[in-house]
Amino acid sequence: MNSFCWLVTAVIAFLPLAAWSADKTAPAPPELKTFQDKLSYVLGREVGQGLSESPSKIDVNLFMRGVQDTLGKRKSPLSPEEEEQVKAEFSAQMQAEQAKKQAAAADQNAKAEESFLAKNKSEKGVVTTASGLQYQVLKEGTGAAIKETDKVKVHYRGTLIDGTEFDSSYARNQPAVFDVAGVIPGWTEGLQLMKFGGKYRLWVPSKLAYGPRGAGRVIGPNSLLVFDVEPIEIAN
Repeated sequence: MNSFCWLVTAVIAFLPLAAWSADKTAPAPPELKTFQDKLSYVLGREVGQGLSESPSKIDVNLFMRGVQDTLGKRKSPLSPEEEEQVKAEFSAQMQAEQAKKQAAAADQNAKAEESFLAKNKSEKGVVTTASGLQYQVLKEGTGAAIKETDKVKVHYRGTLIDGTEFDSSYARNQPAVFDVAGVIPGWTEGLQLMKFGGKYRLWVPSKLAYGPRGAGRVIGPNSLLVFDVEPIEIAN
């Protein structure tokens, strides 16, 4: 992978602090007539977004010179060893910044979770289990009880405690199929409290979900998750 591609990939892969200065004077909008015009512009925006999140100040003119030299097959003024050293240092900066942001988010989310669960447990109809899972019966089921060995068809909606939705089978208009034993611990426990045809709300502490690693871009480290869960039937 050449240095240009490596830089773009590395910058976009992490989410450090913005720290570059660009000319913010808005030029006239470009004419984007062909697919190549549009592709060139979109790729430029993608690269610009990545550069705006770099932990090191980026000189846009030198960046563009690097692109031009690469496309023009001109030799770099830096030796291959120097380029590798720069890339390694930049990678270390990004990893350190990402670790710092992750630690801050983990601490903030853990405090928010503790405060929320302490208050929520006294709400009407909320039950707290020995594991720390909290649940509320929205509709009691009349079907068979769910067992750990079951594979079930389920409708569900998952949010953070601020209401941010990160997943929903309702939105897809397609129930999901899960092995009860193959999901996060909070779900495995919660499903076994239910009967088919019921609907529960689960508040799943991070220790019963994705813990300090989080999941994807939306579920941060130590995030408390809220699920409305509606098991429909045994899946074939």
